[in-house]
Amino acid sequence: MNAKLRAAFVIARRDYVATVFSKTFLLFLIGPLLPLIFALAFAAIGIGSDQDSAEPTIAVIANGKMAAAIRASSDRLSSAGIAEIAIHSPSRDEPAQVRRLLGGPGVVAVLSGLPASPVLTGTARMVDRYDGPAGLILDDARRELALDAAHARPRPLAIARHPIDRAAAVEASDRKATARGAQFVLVMLTIILAGMLLSNLTEEKSNKVIEILAAAVPVDAIFFGKLLAMLGMSLTGIAIWGSVAAIAVPLFAPNLIAGLGVPSIGWPLLLLLGIVYFIASYLLLGALFLGIGAQASSVREVQTLSMPVTMAQVGVFGLGAMAVNHPDSGLGLVAAIFPWSSPFAMIARAAQRPELWPHLIAILWQAGWVALIIAIGARMFRRSVLKSGGPKGGLLAALRRTIKGSE
Repeated sequence: MNAKLRAAFVIARRDYVATVFSKTFLLFLIGPLLPLIFALAFAAIGIGSDQDSAEPTIAVIANGKMAAAIRASSDRLSSAGIAEIAIHSPSRDEPAQVRRLLGGPGVVAVLSGLPASPVLTGTARMVDRYDGPAGLILDDARRELALDAAHARPRPLAIARHPIDRAAAVEASDRKATARGAQFVLVMLTIILAGMLLSNLTEEKSNKVIEILAAAVPVDAIFFGKLLAMLGMSLTGIAIWGSVAAIAVPLFAPNLIAGLGVPSIGWPLLLLLGIVYFIASYLLLGALFLGIGAQASSVREVQTLSMPVTMAQVGVFGLGAMAVNHPDSGLGLVAAIFPWSSPFAMIARAAQRPELWPHLIAILWQAGWVALIIAIGARMFRRSVLKSGGPKGGLLAALRRTIKGSE
């Protein structure tokens, strides 16, 4: 084994044992319960607001002139109280597209089979309610097309009704709730656990322990060892919290899991991907936080750093959350590609889409960025440790000296 890697494991074992086998670790395990309760409450509020704010919409699968005519007819008839229309281009697997659209926000029915054989799909109640509005819009659009082509006025075209079971109609919506739940759990675990790396070195720098370690082992090994130790401690905490939840939820909240939709890839694969994406998210954020936190020499400076770091986290988490409704949209792809939001966007996608190959690509992509961020964080860490005996005042003083030097 490489000497540097062996030294990193020695540092990791030292920090892990010192942290986990201490009295404060018990307090650490109890501490996150309140934030997790708030996270579940906010998740429920978010899901409810999605459902409340969505306008009743008929999704129409059409393209070309028919799509343009239907859109124009919808605009003309909107003042008469006709339902909103959302146009979608046809896909190769139209039945699957219909099922997917029925789970969209506010979608009450789907009109497909255009232009020759229109079919309205939805629950029996929604098909009864929106068969008339859909027929009016379609007849108006066909009249518009006939006038443009100088044809005679076409006969009204009957719309075939395809009522489906409510369970099939709400399946995608339930999976969206599962996606949001998985995302919130991942977000809260990352907030609770990765943020501690900002203050990980403050005490060791103040009592010169870090300089003793730097004299004995490579500085990069110290950085990687501490990152591994904190990751191991985090996974230990997650294992304990998960075991408690596995016992407590069936006893005290048996309907909690029943209210979630079964993920497209199944619960075992979702849990496995959740662990992988947590490790990726933790290493991406943790390496950066450890490098930034190494620049601080006091608790006050760590507190000063906490605000911008927290705001950056909120921005990243928000980007991942916005991709839940439309994972295949431009915003969804940006969230999946941007390294720090990628784990949150992809865990939501795992609950909504059955394909596994995007996750293989995402894991490889995130692994490359993890290696890059660890290298950058190690360089920041090395620079801080090697200069720990230099000018005093820490990060804020260094910033002041830089500003004065530029004047």
